Amino acid sequence: MVKKKVEKPQRKVTKRQLSRWQWQKKRQHIILGSGIVIILTVLGVIGAGVYNQWYISEYKPLHQTVITVNDAEFDMNCYINALKYYGQGMTIQQIYGLADEGVTIIEQNELIKQGALNLGISISNKEVDDELKNRDPPLSKDYRDIFRAQMLIDKLVDEHFEPAVPLSAEHRHILGMFLESESQASETRDKLENDEKFADLAKELSLDSFSREKEGDLGWRPEGALTMLLNTSLPDEYAFSSELGVLSQSIYDEEIGKGVGYWLIRVTERDEENEEAHIYAMLLGSEEEAQDIRARLEAGEDFATLAKEFSQLEGVEDNEGSLGLVTPDTMTPASSEFIFNPEVELETLSEPIRDETVGTRGGYWLVKVIDIDDNKEIEDEDRDLLKAKALSEWLLALWDNPENEIDDSYLDDEKKEWAIMYIIESQN
Repeated sequence: MVKKKVEKPQRKVTKRQLSRWQWQKKRQHIILGSGIVIILTVLGVIGAGVYNQWYISEYKPLHQTVITVNDAEFDMNCYINALKYYGQGMTIQQIYGLADEGVTIIEQNELIKQGALNLGISISNKEVDDELKNRDPPLSKDYRDIFRAQMLIDKLVDEHFEPAVPLSAEHRHILGMFLESESQASETRDKLENDEKFADLAKELSLDSFSREKEGDLGWRPEGALTMLLNTSLPDEYAFSSELGVLSQSIYDEEIGKGVGYWLIRVTERDEENEEAHIYAMLLGSEEEAQDIRARLEAGEDFATLAKEFSQLEGVEDNEGSLGLVTPDTMTPASSEFIFNPEVELETLSEPIRDETVGTRGGYWLVKVIDIDDNKEIEDEDRDLLKAKALSEWLLALWDNPENEIDDSYLDDEKKEWAIMYIIESQN
């Protein structure tokens, strides 16, 4: 006998029960949702704090525009990358010295890019990236602007300036030497007029390394090449405007550097135990100038006033010749010998102290043309010098062009300091 399947009657849900279940379910969602919101809120507060701190202290400064060149903008990160690249192998102190130069490099690189583009010359991102990959070790795209400028210079020289340099030109065979003072130049000129050999005197006295090495014989040169070789235009200008065989008068050159200087030092305090001394100092370009300034000081003129006018020490405009406390490590051996000599009484003004470990500017040229060729083939070395001269003049024209608008006013000393500290911390 087959039993019939008894179906259970369907349970009827009243509106009240349905409403209660819906409320319980809704309540669970509210509780769960509230918990999630609370957790996210707490995490959000913590995360926002960390984020805000990171954004304010690192992200925002790195992405702040600090330099503009016409329509091009460069942020702090670009400036830091320039300091990192050009400061490779440098000490922290040397990187500080690079702070202003880094700004100029960024601006000049962009001027080169824009100026080359106006000449129809450019370098693609792919070409730059390929060059970066070929470096050992490979470099990131952060250095694109730096390498693009370097590559553009090569391309400009090959495609734009090379055709502008002739294959032959007038040449002059030039003798020259560079001397520290007018009196030395005058004495040397008298010796040359009395038939002493140019080579002997140049080898002994010239403060320019090239003319000293070549014993005064600067070679056969087309006009302009010597300017690039010596980093000054004065000998070149005289040579191509003078008559054959005429020895120049003393030609003053105020900017060219030389590897010698003369100290005038006054020690006001000395701690022999700790090897410290408080000093006033000037660095001057010649013994003649140093003797003249020393006489004026002895006659009662103010050290600070004369230091601001004549001293070639960096920072003299602010410190007025007062170097504060110094140690043997912070001064050169030649100056330290006087400063820390216990037999030198305090307030004694030194005689001029010759120092060949420092650099100063200024001196006097003696130049003579000993032969002329109206049409001589230009040697490869001089062609390269003439192309470099053309490039240099083109760059100067870009800087001088009033239509090029450059602004780096945002990048003050405080922000340069921040950039250098960022580099130091990132290396630790």
